[in-house]
Amino acid sequence: MPRKNPKRIGLAIVGAGRVGLFRGEVAARHPQVDFIGLADIKPERLKLVGEKVGADYVTTDFRELLARPEVTAAVIATDEHLHVDPILAAVERGLPLFIEKPLATELADSERVLAAIQKSGLDAVVGYTQRFRRRWLAAKEKVRTGQLGDVTMVTSRAFMNRLVALDNYKRTSDPTRISPMVISGTHALDIVMWMMEAKRPVEIYARSVDRALGPICKGTDGTAGLITFEDGSMYHAAISWALPIIWPGAVYSLEVGVVGTEGVLTIDDTHRDIVLATTISQSEGYAPDTSRRVDFMGSYPPGDIAFGELRGPMRDETEQWLNRIALDLPTQHATAAEAHNRLMLTKAFDLSAKRRKPVALPITPQDEAR
Repeated sequence: MPRKNPKRIGLAIVGAGRVGLFRGEVAARHPQVDFIGLADIKPERLKLVGEKVGADYVTTDFRELLARPEVTAAVIATDEHLHVDPILAAVERGLPLFIEKPLATELADSERVLAAIQKSGLDAVVGYTQRFRRRWLAAKEKVRTGQLGDVTMVTSRAFMNRLVALDNYKRTSDPTRISPMVISGTHALDIVMWMMEAKRPVEIYARSVDRALGPICKGTDGTAGLITFEDGSMYHAAISWALPIIWPGAVYSLEVGVVGTEGVLTIDDTHRDIVLATTISQSEGYAPDTSRRVDFMGSYPPGDIAFGELRGPMRDETEQWLNRIALDLPTQHATAAEAHNRLMLTKAFDLSAKRRKPVALPITPQDEAR
């Protein structure tokens, strides 16, 4: 049963980028949030986001923020490779956590973070925002209730223009640590593995290409591979984040097909149903290129701004997490253990592509080092 007397929430947001801003704006409207603290290493960003969310406290030191007595829960929204230290600091303080995916960018760090969370017994969830879109909830329900019989084969294809890739490669000193599967393919992977959660993956076989991004930033264009499950079921995944900048998808264009012994389910998530063409520069989407004048509306995963507010899955995801904390309500958020599993699988895609041969699952940090 939900809690009759909701708990107050003193929220710490570590990381004042786009996502930290989105979640902070939603939290500022939640009736149980009576304190918002913000930490970021960039003073100018702190000032901007602090003013927009009405922050009660801002600092460039996340440890200082997490130590505040008003703080009762935390959002970790730093760059992907900077998650580990703030997560561990929040765990040490005993705070319920919302962590942007992934737990960490390295498998060994992810194992360490997961172990700390599980040892503490804290409630920690990870931001796989697609779980909060109605089409994926409906698909999950049909699979969960047996409408397809036993699922035997799933395919997913994700297309992305290269803005996301270029931004990620620009922010790293080691391009080999960034890949389309780890950073972006993980969203499609999570949706599929969520629908196949009763099945155990045992092997992966993958290949990658680098003809477009390789010469620009030593990056990987795309990866395709096949996961085989213990019962013989298969999942074929393909992602390319090297499409030209003029590709109209703000971020994701995704297609998924789920085949079972008694039925089939196909989901078109390419966003070609609402197309905007204009002579005026667009300001929404992921680091948009101002020369692009056509957009598949709705293809920016957090949602869309309408009447001055974020509308869509990231708002729903944030509100449901706040209700989870305040009211003890169950939600469909990904757990820390699920997030670690997704990182392991994306790393296995990359490892198989690198070795050019099948890889047994699960893999360990030692497997990566060999």
